[in-house]
Amino acid sequence: MSWTPELALALALILPLAGGAGVVLLGRWPNLREAVTLVTAVALAFVVAYLVEAAGSRPEITLVEIAPGLSLKFALEPLGAVFAMVASGLWIVNSLYSIAYMRGNKEKDQTRFYFCFTISIAAAMGIALSGNLITLFFFYEALSLATYPLVAHKGDAKARKGASIYLGILLATSIGLFLPAIFAVYALTGTTDFTAGGVMSGVGPVVGSIILVLFAFGIGKAALMPTHPWLPNAMVAPTPVSALLHAVAVVKAGVFSILKVAVYIFGPQYIETLPAAPVLAWIAGASIVIASVIAMTKDNLKARLAFSTVSQLSYVTLGAMLASPLALMGAALQIIMHAYGKITLFMAAGGIYTGAKKTEISQLDGLGRLMPVTFGVFTIGALSIIGMPLFGGMWPKLFLMEGAAVAGQPWLIAVLIASTLLNIGYLLPIAIRGFMRPAPAPSPMKPGQPPALAWIAPLITAIGTIALFFAIGPLMDFLTPVFMTEMTP
Repeated sequence: MSWTPELALALALILPLAGGAGVVLLGRWPNLREAVTLVTAVALAFVVAYLVEAAGSRPEITLVEIAPGLSLKFALEPLGAVFAMVASGLWIVNSLYSIAYMRGNKEKDQTRFYFCFTISIAAAMGIALSGNLITLFFFYEALSLATYPLVAHKGDAKARKGASIYLGILLATSIGLFLPAIFAVYALTGTTDFTAGGVMSGVGPVVGSIILVLFAFGIGKAALMPTHPWLPNAMVAPTPVSALLHAVAVVKAGVFSILKVAVYIFGPQYIETLPAAPVLAWIAGASIVIASVIAMTKDNLKARLAFSTVSQLSYVTLGAMLASPLALMGAALQIIMHAYGKITLFMAAGGIYTGAKKTEISQLDGLGRLMPVTFGVFTIGALSIIGMPLFGGMWPKLFLMEGAAVAGQPWLIAVLIASTLLNIGYLLPIAIRGFMRPAPAPSPMKPGQPPALAWIAPLITAIGTIALFFAIGPLMDFLTPVFMTEMTP
């Protein structure tokens, strides 16, 4: 059998499932179980790297034809390749981190944890490589179900309640809003295929606006307010799961779906004609600011990072609703840059918990001098989320501001500036507490160091936030054909 892009598409879906089977079979031997996880993650990353090279040829495979215009179909295009690249690459780092965290905190049911993780990555690959809305919806739901046991992992009443809210909101929005929107697209256009330029141009602006709203709130993983409460409630999960939710798979699946629907179902030019688009842009802007303000009030570190994610996700929805090439480029770049910055923050938070058993920001005084690498990488991740130069997080904000200016929406520039100031207000004080404030005296606290992998993993992604700043040229070259424009960094 010759190596082809079509074979690579199939392998990207099969490999995580095979890895999950290996995890279960070797569950009695932790070293072998975790070796299978790492080998599978590395193999998947190589397959996705090949697919990135092949994205220009747009390979596709159809599993089954349900009806004319309805099928389970996989197709590769640059946006999907980017999401697959982010998810597969960060799975390697998160797997390294998970080994340190799960062992360091003596977490129970580790075999189930690693198995559900592999199934979640398989679902993320299905979303990334989906060729139409039906396939996207199938794997979107599979991702919700696969991550439920991860959110409920601790098994106590708090974990069960948080997981129930998590799954309840995601299923209610997807079945109640997302699925009807898909049926409406099929009824009006006769297809659900992702098509360059979109398929909705013949639909009137009122009906098109209604369907756009259904997608915006039906894709609940994008956490547009008020569909966001599932996300902070999911913070009952172990930190590696929080990193999965916020950076590797779940929320990125949401905003990726929003962007893919905007580009390949509606089409940018059609979105610009819809009355609902500027309204949804306003809602996204409000979500950015409100979630940031709420983040500033949270003393629990993971809760603060959770509301930060709600805010940062809305950048993507904002770019999709503006629909100009610059804004869409900013939205696509936000998927990448936020993933690296936020996974760094969550892994650092988990390192603090593993080493010092501290969860509240008010308890972190002086810890930076005892855990300099952990607090150092947290600071780097924070600077990227803030959007400082020399960190990848600068580029999405710059492109979104330029896109807002082109669209004649100066208030959105003000929203992004306010967001940056609020990012500074709720992230940098954490580093300042750790490095510059003295520990309470006398203090019985004698924190230990987290296991090596618990600081090596976020160090890798922190370096990634810097590398991505300088990789903007190749990233733009890869994504520019999607948005049909010529831009230079």
